[in-house]
Amino acid sequence: MEYKDLILRALKAKEKAYVPYSNFRVGAAVLTEDGSVYEGCNIENASYGATNCAERTAIFKAISEGHCEIKALAVVGDTSTYIYPCGICRQVIAEFAKSDTPVILAKNEEEYIVRTLVQILPDAFTKRDLNK
Repeated sequence: MEYKDLILRALKAKEKAYVPYSNFRVGAAVLTEDGSVYEGCNIENASYGATNCAERTAIFKAISEGHCEIKALAVVGDTSTYIYPCGICRQVIAEFAKSDTPVILAKNEEEYIVRTLVQILPDAFTKRDLNK
C-alpha cells in the first residue's frame, strides 16, 4: 500500500472524530502484516483521562481482529503542522511494531514526512525488557 493511500484513510477517519471539548480532530490508519487497514479517530470524554487517541483506536481495532503486527501507521490532525503520536500512543505502537516501522505524519495527502518508530521513541521499554 502506498503512503498516500494510508494517509487518505487517516483523513477519512479524522472526519469521524468525537471532539466536543478540544475541537481538535485526529485520524489514524494502521496497515497490518496481511495488508489490512484499520482506521481510528480520537474519541473524547468529559472525564478527560478517558479520552482515546486516534492511533490507539486504530491499533486496538486491528488487535481486536487478530492483527498484532503493525507494518505502517499514518497520523493526521487539524493543524497546518505535522503532529506526532503522544507518549502513550508511542508506547502502544512499540508493543506491536518493529523499530523500523514507518510512522507517516501528514498535513494532507501531498505533504507528509516519514519517521521510524525508533526515531520517535528511541530506547523504548518493550516486552524484551521484561525478560531480562
